[in-house]
Amino acid sequence: MSDLPAVDKAGLEVISPDGTHKLVRLSQSPFCIGRGETGNHLQLADSRISRQCAALLSQGDSWYLEDRGHRRGVFVGGKQIERCLLKDGDVISFGLENSYEIIFRSAAADTSIQNLLIRMQGIPSSGTGSSPGGLQKLNLLLEATMLLHSQLPLDSVLGTMLDHAISITDADRGLLLESDSAGALRVRLARRSGGVDLPLESVAPSQTALRQAIKQQSSIITEDLNLADLDLQGAQSIVAQRLRAVIAIPLYAMAHAHSSESGERSKHFLGIIYLDSRRAAAFSRLERQILDALAVEAASILDNARLVEYERQRQRLEQELSIARDIQQALLPRGFRDYPHLTVSGINLPCLSVGGDYFDVFPMSDERTAFLIADVSGKGLGAALLTTMLQGALSGMTMGADPVRVFNHINNFLCEHSDVGKYATMFFGILSRDGDLQYINAGHPPPLILRGGELIEPFTEGSTPVGLIAGADYKAAGVKLESDDTLVLFSDGVTEAADPDDELYGVPRLREALAGCCDSPLDHLQKIVFDSVTKFSRGASQADDITLLLVRYRAAAQGAAS
Repeated sequence: MSDLPAVDKAGLEVISPDGTHKLVRLSQSPFCIGRGETGNHLQLADSRISRQCAALLSQGDSWYLEDRGHRRGVFVGGKQIERCLLKDGDVISFGLENSYEIIFRSAAADTSIQNLLIRMQGIPSSGTGSSPGGLQKLNLLLEATMLLHSQLPLDSVLGTMLDHAISITDADRGLLLESDSAGALRVRLARRSGGVDLPLESVAPSQTALRQAIKQQSSIITEDLNLADLDLQGAQSIVAQRLRAVIAIPLYAMAHAHSSESGERSKHFLGIIYLDSRRAAAFSRLERQILDALAVEAASILDNARLVEYERQRQRLEQELSIARDIQQALLPRGFRDYPHLTVSGINLPCLSVGGDYFDVFPMSDERTAFLIADVSGKGLGAALLTTMLQGALSGMTMGADPVRVFNHINNFLCEHSDVGKYATMFFGILSRDGDLQYINAGHPPPLILRGGELIEPFTEGSTPVGLIAGADYKAAGVKLESDDTLVLFSDGVTEAADPDDELYGVPRLREALAGCCDSPLDHLQKIVFDSVTKFSRGASQADDITLLLVRYRAAAQGAAS
């Protein structure tokens, strides 16, 4: 992992409904939170959250949270608030199930020496704690805590922390084991007394001690293994290495459990600090408290490093998706050229960064123009890759390929590569100058024809989506268009757009929106449909891409006159 930058500002750990985390810095005051609308610094994609939901305000070194009118109320730690002072780790929620939760993270200065001194005040001053050795160990704890929040490389900070733990316990060696994404432990750092690095492949911590610490979710501190339980006494690595003292301290970060209505927190396992020695040991209460404090600080820095790495990965993914979105949008037709016998307008709105819908228009010859609309199963990057492949295959028909043969080839290709796991519905048409429309409908919602202010549905022929059934035989059918006929082609993201009550928009509403609009310009028709769908959905998040393609036929004589 790369060096961890200093945390010099407070931030928010945002937990999405799907469980993903991201870290957002509080860059200004007030810092506004609300539904994904212009003006909010943190935009939450949940239609149930108000546009102006809440705001964080900075006063001196403190941050306050205000309810700015969220209809369900704003909660901190499960209690509804109007305004409250935030503390590190406070959980902000919005009175909704399966929605966002936000954990307030205070600045590094707030986690600092003041909190450390509060912990020290709880350590009794009598006994070992008042001796020079005890004061020296307290000083080591202070140094370690200050170091953990420095701008030094992360491994250097953790290595010094491990050295301090070895000094405090007088251990022979210390290990920092980190949990990977699958929960398996790997040795990240290994040191022996004197600050000497150990080869990672040469160390063999007691697996029995590690398992016990994980199972009990608490520290295993064994001062003399001869007096320990039989499992530890008989552990192979302990016997082989002649160990007498073993310490295993599990490290946890606190994460809020979405499923808990009580507001209780669950632990996220980060790793283990492991120390051992061939000598029996005796740890005072002070030394145990110092070890606990070191473990808390180590868990804090590891958790912060984890969040920073998540944020870097998220930013890299967003950058890659942005490039993919730009490429996909650039492949869609722009600035439709004027064809002698038709005019065209289209819009594509992916529900994610990239989508599985697309449309295209291209000339087959001076007398014939092809157009198509397609919808690949699924969403996201996988669907977008397949749309690009289909677009390349179909645009090749400008060189004279037979559409039926091309469809049969694409279908067989996708079925032969069934591990791709994708199929696509498509409507493909070739419109000639005299109004003859030859089409292939591969499982796509049939278009409507707007003729004289009425909507008709003449497209009765159809086949299965490409890539779904091997050996499917695609055939072309024909329809005769009249001058000024407008074909309305759409993906099911239009008719299956849902409102907050999960009611679908449906074909009848589409027909109602278009009724009586035969003479309207295509861009006006497009706006009518889009506004109708938007008004119906009332801000609800959509599960599918929305794509609309309008094609208006102009008879040859009329087209020449205009």
